[in-house]
Amino acid sequence: MSLTDNIKQVWFIGIGGIGMSAIARYYHLKGMRVAGYDRTPSVITDALESEGMEVCFSDGVEQVGDDFRDVSTTLVVFTPAVEASHRQLKWFREHGFSVLKRSEVLGLITQNSTAVCVAGTHGKTTISTMATHLFRQSSVGCTAFLGGISRNYRTNFLWDEKSPFTILEADEFDRSFLRLTPQTALVSAVDADHLDIYGNKDEVEKAFVEFGNRIAENGNLLVKKGIDVNWELNNGVRMFTYSLNQTADFYVKDVKLQNGRYCFNMVTPFGEIEGLTCGIPGLVNVENAIGAMALALLNGVDEEEIKEALPTFTGIARRFDVLINHPQLVYIDDYAHHPEEIRATLSSVKNLYPGVPVTGIFQPHLFTRTRDFAAEFAASLSVLDEVLLMDIYPARENPIEGVDSQLIGEKIKNIPVIYCSRTDVVEKLNITTPRVVISMGAGDIDREVNRFKEKIEQFIKEK
Repeated sequence: MSLTDNIKQVWFIGIGGIGMSAIARYYHLKGMRVAGYDRTPSVITDALESEGMEVCFSDGVEQVGDDFRDVSTTLVVFTPAVEASHRQLKWFREHGFSVLKRSEVLGLITQNSTAVCVAGTHGKTTISTMATHLFRQSSVGCTAFLGGISRNYRTNFLWDEKSPFTILEADEFDRSFLRLTPQTALVSAVDADHLDIYGNKDEVEKAFVEFGNRIAENGNLLVKKGIDVNWELNNGVRMFTYSLNQTADFYVKDVKLQNGRYCFNMVTPFGEIEGLTCGIPGLVNVENAIGAMALALLNGVDEEEIKEALPTFTGIARRFDVLINHPQLVYIDDYAHHPEEIRATLSSVKNLYPGVPVTGIFQPHLFTRTRDFAAEFAASLSVLDEVLLMDIYPARENPIEGVDSQLIGEKIKNIPVIYCSRTDVVEKLNITTPRVVISMGAGDIDREVNRFKEKIEQFIKEK
C-alpha cells in the first residue's frame, strides 16, 4: 500500500512523542486529517492541537472518531514504546487496519529521497538539527524529521518540496533504524544502551553494523573516531571519520573560547575552513558541529554557506539549553539521560564555567537503565558539587524490585545527594550563588523547567 493512495486520515498512538509528532505534522501538511492518543498533555500535544490536530488522553476505543473507523482510508501509526495491550492498538489490529510502526512509516516516506541519517546512542538530535540548519541555509535545502524542537524553526518537522534530501534521526531503540536506507549516514556513538532490547553491548554493535550495511551503494558513512566497530559496507561506500580531539578526516584546530562561543578552523579532506564560530556553547557542541558540517560538505553545501550559517544556529530545546545566563547564576536544561551523555554535558559545563560550583538535578529514565548503569551514572554525576536525584521516570516499564534512585545515590561519593520527587524537587532546590544549575533527564522533568527558571529568577531578583 502506498502511504498516500486512498489514505485520507491518520491515527497516531503516542502522537505526543517527539518522533511521532514530526510524522503527524508531515501528514497534516499533506492535507490529511490527523488525530491520535497520548498518555498525558504536554507542550507538544498543545502545539499539535493549536495546529489543528486532535489529541485524546484515554486509550478507550470510543475516543476514535467515526472518520477514523474506515479501514480503507485510515492509516494507524504507533510507537514501540506503547504496550501491545493498548486498547486502541488492539482494536485497530483486530479490525484489519493498516497498522505500522513509526520507523516503518519513516522508511516508506523517505524511500524515494536522498536520506541523510544520523545515528548514535547520543548526540544524534543536535547533529541532525545542526545539519538541517546548514542545509536549509544553503542552496541545497532539505526536508527534516527531527528528534527535538529546533529553536531556529520552532518545530521538529521541516518540508522542502524542491530538495531531494531528507535529514532524519536513525533511532536504535527497538532496532528502528534498520527500516531506513541512508545515502549518507553518521554514527556519533555506539555505547551500551537499551539493554532491555539488546541484552548486551555486542548486540548493540551488531545492530549498528547492520545499519551501516543499509547504506546505499556509493554512499557515505561518517563515524566519530574511536568507535571500534567492524563495519560491513556495500560497494563504493566511502567511510570518513570526525573528531574533536584527534586527527581525523574532519577535525578542528586552533579552538578558542571568545565571548562564550568557540571559534576554530576545521580540517577536511577538501581543504581547511578557517574562521568558524559555533552558535551554541559547549565543547560537546563543537564536536557535534564537526559532524554536521561534514554531512553538509559531503552533500554539496559549500564552505562559505557553512561559515555563514553555523554561527546563526541557536540550538534545540532541552539540548544544552542555557535558559538563564546571569553573571552570578546560570541555569541550563539538558536531555542527557545516559551516563556518557551526562559525562559529556558536565564536561562542557566545567569548561565553560571553570571554578564555579555546579548543582545538578537528575531524573533517571527507565528502571532497566538505572539497574544496568547505576555505577556509571554515579561516576558521571560525581563531578558535580551537589546533586538532586529525582525518582525514576518509568516510561514504558513496570517497577523492578530494589531499583530506585538510591541505587545511584549510594554510589556517589564526596558530594551531597538530595532525594526528591517531581512534586517537591523545586522546593528542595536550595540556591546559593555564584553557581551553575543544570537539570537533566528524558522523562517528565521538562514539566518543571519553568518552575526551576522562575525560582532562580526570583533568587537573582532578591539579590
